[in-house]
Amino acid sequence: MNEQSNDIAVLAANRERTIVRTSVIGIVTNILLVAFKAFVGLMSNSIAVILDAVNNLSDALSSVVTIIGAKLGAKPPDKKHPLGYGRIEYLSSMIVAALVLYAGITSLVESVKKIIMPEAADYGTVSIIIISVAIAAKLILGTYVKRQGKKVNSGALVASGSDALFDAILSASVLACAIVYLIWGISLEAYIGVVIALFIMKAGIEMMMETLNEIIGKREDTKTTKELKAIICSEEAVRGAYDVTLFNYGPNKNYGSVHIELPDTLTVDDVDRITRRIQTDVFQKTGVILTGIGVYSFNTSNDEAAQMRNAVQKAVMTHDWALQMHGFYADTEKKTLRFDVVLSFEIDRQDAIKTLHSEVCALYPDYDVMIVPDVDIAD
Repeated sequence: MNEQSNDIAVLAANRERTIVRTSVIGIVTNILLVAFKAFVGLMSNSIAVILDAVNNLSDALSSVVTIIGAKLGAKPPDKKHPLGYGRIEYLSSMIVAALVLYAGITSLVESVKKIIMPEAADYGTVSIIIISVAIAAKLILGTYVKRQGKKVNSGALVASGSDALFDAILSASVLACAIVYLIWGISLEAYIGVVIALFIMKAGIEMMMETLNEIIGKREDTKTTKELKAIICSEEAVRGAYDVTLFNYGPNKNYGSVHIELPDTLTVDDVDRITRRIQTDVFQKTGVILTGIGVYSFNTSNDEAAQMRNAVQKAVMTHDWALQMHGFYADTEKKTLRFDVVLSFEIDRQDAIKTLHSEVCALYPDYDVMIVPDVDIAD
């Protein structure tokens, strides 16, 4: 585990540096854009350009919050927080989302005011050039920030990058509005401002909901669980991997547990060596630290137990709400059998277990039956 701890520390340090460097670039770029757009907006009396500048200012503030979150989230574990401070980054992402939402609401209010009390805009050649440069800058910045965010698994950076790319589209709409005004004399900027504001608000709400899902805890994607199970089942003695559960303590800070099915002929020493190899293999390939590996015993030489397994599985899987059966073991001498069943969220757990217990007991009335219900937490 010491080697794992060293690897985690190095990855965390590199990740923090990347986030800070990328955020600083974002701050500098957005501050410059704020200055240029505010100048153009005030000189041309354009509410759309001014709101675009406000949006860039919120982006700069978001980058500041991202840096603070990364710094605090990288603090080493201590006695009070033994698993570290990684989840602070989710709080910083929530603040970023709130800033974006606030900017959207403010922009909407100002745009509506301009619709009620319109003022003519006055675009010049310099204004058009500056807006065009701003569009190109936002496209480059958005692509770079989003790529870096995906590279280091930073939700805040990915959100900032996506927001920057979207800003480029909004700035393009402002440019189109200016061109329409110069050619036909039609002023659409207040209405464009409303559209911009609504899109900004939508982005803020989506960012907030995504972060909230991370804080509450969400189902792991199929790709992740399949990858973990494939790595675990590549161990020769493992007959199956079940009940994969991941505990997230911040970006790139995942702990997990799993049950594996092993032959009943193995010794405790065999099991110890197998589980340690699995822990090392999983961490090196995925970065997930398996803190617990439970073991199901698999009947290997008892034909009667094998027949019982098939019969019980057939009975269990006739129910649509029974998604999977595993961990089956029958002791034909002591007359006991046990297994786990994964239940759908659509069925009451107590009713389901009561039904299954009744059916299995009807098949094997002389046996003491124990059924453990599992939650459908991973595909």
